[in-house]
Amino acid sequence: MQIIILGAGQVGSGMARSLSREENDITVVDTDIERLRTLQEKLDIRTVLGHAAHPQTLIRAGIEDADLLIALTNSDETNMVACQVAYSLFNTPTKVARVRAADYLAHPELFKREHAPIDVLISPEGLVTEHILRLIDYPGALQVLDFADGRAQLVATRAFPDGPLVGRELRSLKDKLPEGVDARVAAIFRNDVAIMPEGDTVIEVDDIVYFLAATRDIPLVMRELRRMGRPATRIMLAGGGNIGANLARRLERKHHVKVIERDPHRAEIIAEELDTTIVLVGDAADEDLLHEEGIDEIDVYCALTNDDEANILSSMLAKRLGADKVITLINRPAYVDLVESDRIDVAVSPQQVTIGALLTHIRKGDMVRVHSLRRGATEAIEAVAHGTPGQSRVVGKRIEEIDLPASVSIGGIIRGEEVIIAHHDVMIQNDDHVVLFVADQRDIPRVERLFSVDAVFL
Repeated sequence: MQIIILGAGQVGSGMARSLSREENDITVVDTDIERLRTLQEKLDIRTVLGHAAHPQTLIRAGIEDADLLIALTNSDETNMVACQVAYSLFNTPTKVARVRAADYLAHPELFKREHAPIDVLISPEGLVTEHILRLIDYPGALQVLDFADGRAQLVATRAFPDGPLVGRELRSLKDKLPEGVDARVAAIFRNDVAIMPEGDTVIEVDDIVYFLAATRDIPLVMRELRRMGRPATRIMLAGGGNIGANLARRLERKHHVKVIERDPHRAEIIAEELDTTIVLVGDAADEDLLHEEGIDEIDVYCALTNDDEANILSSMLAKRLGADKVITLINRPAYVDLVESDRIDVAVSPQQVTIGALLTHIRKGDMVRVHSLRRGATEAIEAVAHGTPGQSRVVGKRIEEIDLPASVSIGGIIRGEEVIIAHHDVMIQNDDHVVLFVADQRDIPRVERLFSVDAVFL
């Protein structure tokens, strides 16, 4: 696939890194020559220096033959105009744009084909807000990923010493679950190395365990993997920007919410927009302020400012002062691994959340959902099986008969409203939604081919 990425920032660079591992021709456009030089030294891609929305820059990038344009510059206006130029002058088949400004997003009619012809609109703030909301819903989760419109979820949790399944073989999980409840461990990360689970695999303390189950069964399964905290009712948010304000708006209906915002003017604006949320003017790293506001009674503390260092420091302080769970927004990928520990429970990377949403629209075959995991090294994919046994490489076959790469496992199948946990004798049918875990991204093209139906295979 011929792909042009506009913008070599964190998300653009991450997309280039992710897609260059596969069978794609990537060109990255940016106005910063140093960013482009750094990318070209690390990746097998083309780079073009120039303004992303200018027709001549796009021509030099190969827009006339491009299958996909991904506009990820720091300017909403540049991204929107670039898609318009690609549509009007070059008839580019698919155009994806990142748009951040809430004022634009409040008017979806702007993005219809006759106005701003953007095929896929990505809002990082909205994606991150949804991601954090799911983490708050499940106190022990490190990641919560939706599949099949929320009918099934893949949840990551850390195995704690008092977890009932720690030290036991995975095959014993089914025996410990209530009757009628089923789940499958899709992957285990031990010391940051992926382990493809077998029946005799033993979960160890501090393993990161990814398991798939019907959404209604997730709390029951989590109790078998770790101690469960109480449901979150008291939430404190550090930072009243777009994410903080949107999160407070979504949470205040069912939770007691406080927002700490340094800027008095911004604090006044969001206080007028919110109903029951308490908005405080101050520094989230002020120990006295946190004590006064009862940090030791807070169930979830979220650091959501644009300053990574400030987020990390205030989160560590909140945890030390008694906050039960700490979620920290971190933009620099290199920081994520450094801070996820006993002091910071979950580090959220907007880059990885955004990349996962973008990959959904790039994968070949019928891939309806893609989640980027472990800094882009692995993926969880929801693929739809199409065709008849004579047309498809998966339809009509039992899971044990499918030629899966060694790094790929099938976690489950969603058939209509039914969630079927994957076992070796489960047979895949036409229109099944199949949830796969891919530990090695180099195997993505093989997965795409498995779920593609073409005349050659007839």
